[in-house]
Amino acid sequence: MSLDIGEVAARTGLAPSALRYYEREGLIESSGRNGLRRTYDLETLERLGLITCARSAGFSIAEIGRFLVATPEDDPLLRERMAQKAADLDEKIDQLVRMRESLRHVATCTHEPLVECPDFRRAVRNVYAPEEPVELPAAP
Repeated sequence: MSLDIGEVAARTGLAPSALRYYEREGLIESSGRNGLRRTYDLETLERLGLITCARSAGFSIAEIGRFLVATPEDDPLLRERMAQKAADLDEKIDQLVRMRESLRHVATCTHEPLVECPDFRRAVRNVYAPEEPVELPAAP
């Protein structure tokens, strides 16, 4: 089954211009044409999911292109970059978890004003400069 460029754009949320760009860069491949419109195999959706995920993790188009053709023996620098990105994502996840817990606390906190709550302030300070795990008390 083939999807035309408009259907792929609608399913992925990517602009048709992004799809054409990814094709020019060799990240995806058109399976043909339906009139003047490019068509893509269903497997392209999976590849676009991978590309979107890698882009949001901070990988460049060139790095993604190398990754898509890499074998276990290839490109040790790319592997190092992937390991570093994984470590960066771990830190970002930890940071987001700390922020989420801070926001959960302030959502039920009765301190006035909310942003002056000592527990919230300590937790927010800890978002970017973690000292130690902060256990936020349940708001009264």
